Amino acid sequence: MSNANSYERYRRQIILPEVGEEGQQKLLRAKVLVIGAGGLGCPVLQYLSAGGVGTIGIVDDDVVALNNLHRQVLYSVNDIGSSKAERAACILHQLNPEIKIIPYNERLTVRNALIFFDEFDIIIDGTDNFSTRYMINDACVLMKKPLVYGAIYQFEGQVSVFNFKRNENDETVNYRDLFPNPPEEGEILNCEEAGVLGVLPGIIGTMMANETIKLVTGIGEPLANQLLAYNSLNNQVYQLTLSARKETRSLIPENKAAFLQMDYEWLCSSEKTHPTAVGSEIDADTFNALIANGNVDVIDVREPYETPLANDFHNIKIPLTQLSENTSLIKSDTIVAFCQRGNRSLQAANILSGIFGSGKKVYSLRGGIVEWMKQKQTV
Repeated sequence: MSNANSYERYRRQIILPEVGEEGQQKLLRAKVLVIGAGGLGCPVLQYLSAGGVGTIGIVDDDVVALNNLHRQVLYSVNDIGSSKAERAACILHQLNPEIKIIPYNERLTVRNALIFFDEFDIIIDGTDNFSTRYMINDACVLMKKPLVYGAIYQFEGQVSVFNFKRNENDETVNYRDLFPNPPEEGEILNCEEAGVLGVLPGIIGTMMANETIKLVTGIGEPLANQLLAYNSLNNQVYQLTLSARKETRSLIPENKAAFLQMDYEWLCSSEKTHPTAVGSEIDADTFNALIANGNVDVIDVREPYETPLANDFHNIKIPLTQLSENTSLIKSDTIVAFCQRGNRSLQAANILSGIFGSGKKVYSLRGGIVEWMKQKQTV
């Protein structure tokens, strides 16, 4: 260690024979990029900072919100409205001022991903959307960067290490070997729509930090070519062995130029998964005008437990999964479907257009109830 304070800070870790001073030096020399400073990113950042990872980058363009705080315990109510990346860097610097923390208050895109990744040894995916997840995976494959992956859903979580060889005879497995193609938009709800137990990202995020430390120091057996799944309701844990699939390699851009041409938003969009869509999207102003004029059926296609509640206008609650069987509830010639963010409602509009044909005008509220309420608050 360079000084007595550093040795004292990490002493309980250094006295582990498997780590030792050499392992701690590896951590201090390591450069790790964490994408997403949310539910998963917060515990990852806290434990990597405390453990002495020498350089940590944080990529996140979001701001702290009140509904983050039940699981993103790095922040407090005083941080609401602040940049997550910048606020996280400030808090972590107080935890460990000896390391370098670099906040990137911007969205990860194909234009900056390769630039960011080039500066770091290990990439950690703490995101919650499929377009970014596939982009991160493909960039890591192209640049031969180990990827620590985590995902959460309601009460269950997953952890894995992709694009890493334990030995020379291993084939590297990546995210597309597990999930070659994105699910259809709205098929799997995100945490905002489906909910998540607050402690779950803490558990999974800590596991991700553990995998990162193992990769850096060379101790233990990383979850390379393995997927660990955890259920917080019954504490069941199971581990799957993953294999590389040759057919998935063609799905990954073959070089950096091809990567820069990729449109991951489109890859995971309803435009791709529903090319014959006939439902139309409308903005909040048009939606308000239709409600004011009357003679419109507004359909809430979310699940009954989802919030925010839509009490400002009359609506009929029919979850998307039950829509086809309940069209008798729809009486008006004009229909507007809405959901949380506008993804499922576009599917609903397509379903209803297919059922009613040209007999009814069918629309989807762009941006969902969340964007509608934001606009209402700014008026």
